Amino acid sequence: MDPDLSAVDARLDALDADGYLLDADGTDPNQQYLSGFDAPDPFVTLYAGGTHLLFVRSLEFGRAKRDARADTVERFVDFAYDQRLEEHGRREAAAQVRAAFLRDHDVESVAVPPRFPTGTADALREQGIEVVVDHDDAIEQARAVKTDEEIEHVRAAQRANERAMAAAEDLIRGAGVDDEGRLVHEGEVLTSERVREEIEVTLLRDGCALDETIVACGADAADPHDQGSGPLLAEEPIILDIFPRDKATKYHADMTRTFLVGEPSETIEEWFELTDRARKAAIDAVEPGVTGAEVHDAVCDVYEDAGLPTLRSDGSTETGFIHTTGHGVGLAVHEQPSVSQRGGELEPGHVITIEPGLYDPDVGGVRIEDFLVVTEDGAENLTEYPVELTAE
Repeated sequence: MDPDLSAVDARLDALDADGYLLDADGTDPNQQYLSGFDAPDPFVTLYAGGTHLLFVRSLEFGRAKRDARADTVERFVDFAYDQRLEEHGRREAAAQVRAAFLRDHDVESVAVPPRFPTGTADALREQGIEVVVDHDDAIEQARAVKTDEEIEHVRAAQRANERAMAAAEDLIRGAGVDDEGRLVHEGEVLTSERVREEIEVTLLRDGCALDETIVACGADAADPHDQGSGPLLAEEPIILDIFPRDKATKYHADMTRTFLVGEPSETIEEWFELTDRARKAAIDAVEPGVTGAEVHDAVCDVYEDAGLPTLRSDGSTETGFIHTTGHGVGLAVHEQPSVSQRGGELEPGHVITIEPGLYDPDVGGVRIEDFLVVTEDGAENLTEYPVELTAE
């Protein structure tokens, strides 16, 4: 995949910088996007018309020459690092090498993203290289508009995500209930930890991985980012939020469903219906030219019309709809664009979540999340998983 870096070119012109510089390991989404390379240790990527990589060590050199999306791949030793080290010490030698690397590519000034190592920036300035911070993060903005290939990567991750969700749902729906109202599977109390294990194992078999998964029941579900722990209970909502990364492509998916075993309370049943209605209203609002703020408003309208608080109606509320409607998904699970009160205009190629929810520690929580790609004439829902609170 060759990324469209026209936004980066425009930012370099606006900042009057010769090149764009990254200093991060391969898990950094901007680094992955610009270099097309994944390495466990930090390396430097320079974009200045072409893309140029610089490694501290030779360990990744051969693989980078073969796999990276780069015009040149170089090492510290190519810029007399050993001699500089002996004469000046580690910090000064590294600074001189980075400056020599930049000047070798006719770069005297660089733009860097807001999250950039302070030590590297200071050292470059000491070497006479001008460093200007790109507070708008042009590479993240470029990442927000996905190519057809990227959308297929996200779609593939979502299919794996749905298989994991189905495995978890089968475990929950198939559970019995003991005398204390706890779910039981094969004679053992069913816990958040056990359901997470099922999700993670299923994803691993599909070539996906994840650092954390939310399986939150009852009061835990009232905190949108509580991972959940301990026994799962009947007649309490159970929120499952799964956001895996495909290990081959590095692209994420994201989906949330709320399940309940037994009979839901009148409040939970109402909340679920309202949240599904809010989800559909937001999806219907998504098209090119609409802002993320307008999509967020569609969700708030549903909740506020039902007399429930949102952060739009009450910025200090701790119950009701207490987060934004969504975010971009790609090489990071949370990236641009924002679907929130300050969300900007949506464009074809944007991949966004729609995840309304309601929360109260005295009731629990309900959240439903799909994610969509904005198309030329509307949007396509990349989520195929059904929305059902209780088993039919």
